[in-house]
Amino acid sequence: MSWWRVDTDTLAGSRFVVSPLAEALAALKTLHRGSAAHVGEHRWLTAHLPGYRDRLAGDPVTAALVGAALGPRWNATFLTPTPPGDGARPFAEELERVRGTPPAAARADLEETLSRPLPGLLRRDDLARRAADVLEWVWTETVEPSWPRRLRIIEADIVARTARLGLHGWATALNGMRPGMRWLGDDRLRTTACDGPPLELARGRLMFVPVTPDQSWLCWDVPPAGRRPLPSALRYAVVYPCSGVLADDGLRAAPKALAALLGTARAGLLTLLDTPKTTTQLVALTGLPLGSVGRHLRILREAGLLQRRRSGRSVLYFCTAAGRGLVAAQFPGPGGP
Repeated sequence: MSWWRVDTDTLAGSRFVVSPLAEALAALKTLHRGSAAHVGEHRWLTAHLPGYRDRLAGDPVTAALVGAALGPRWNATFLTPTPPGDGARPFAEELERVRGTPPAAARADLEETLSRPLPGLLRRDDLARRAADVLEWVWTETVEPSWPRRLRIIEADIVARTARLGLHGWATALNGMRPGMRWLGDDRLRTTACDGPPLELARGRLMFVPVTPDQSWLCWDVPPAGRRPLPSALRYAVVYPCSGVLADDGLRAAPKALAALLGTARAGLLTLLDTPKTTTQLVALTGLPLGSVGRHLRILREAGLLQRRRSGRSVLYFCTAAGRGLVAAQFPGPGGP
């Protein structure tokens, strides 16, 4: 296994960070993988995978570059820069860090990922520019149109994990954040089940970066050759997938008859609450303002269609038998929604 030694001060100073570039790279990794983790990803892949494959089919150098950069065990370092950590930056600003990678550094990163010399097709100086171009295409064509909703999901995940942290501590908040991750105690954070040398994070800046695709990776600052920055200047990041209940956007629209009876917003909320959800999750899934969600939930509860219960510091809403019956009556088949 591979683990990081995270001292108390570093852990206490860690923070959750939003990164549009990480979201675009997670989307690229999903397109490259070509398979979906849930219904929402399947719908997204159906819409965008043909265009992505057409783009690479017309550019064999970039196709070879993506295949080399997204290795089976790790990604090329220049493709996964650590987020700034001082607030979300525009995608274009983050992307310039990829585009500005020196040619020799890009080639060295790819050779490390491949564990062998570069093929002749990739022995060139424009690899960083090509990588930035394909990330820009992925962002513009497949991510940016839905970025407002993705951002709501990311922010809802941060709120939920922060609440879990405050209630149960770091071990519960970190365990299972990404495959293989677990807090081992004694300042040790297992980051992956794969073998690797330990990494000392003393006095560095640790960040957790949620993305909506089902992708995860680790990244940290690599100082330029010949330079040894202070430990406090180094940044480390864990990129992890948002909670499935939020990230899976394969949601059914409320039936027209139910919307006519209850109103579109209330019908949509009732349809979503076949499983318990918090108001924060409902805001992320619907895009409705928090005040509107609260008002609609109150009306549905007073009508006997919803119940609520407290779980830690969160309040969960869910359908009563009457609510489930009302929704199920609108869907054909024995399973209801």
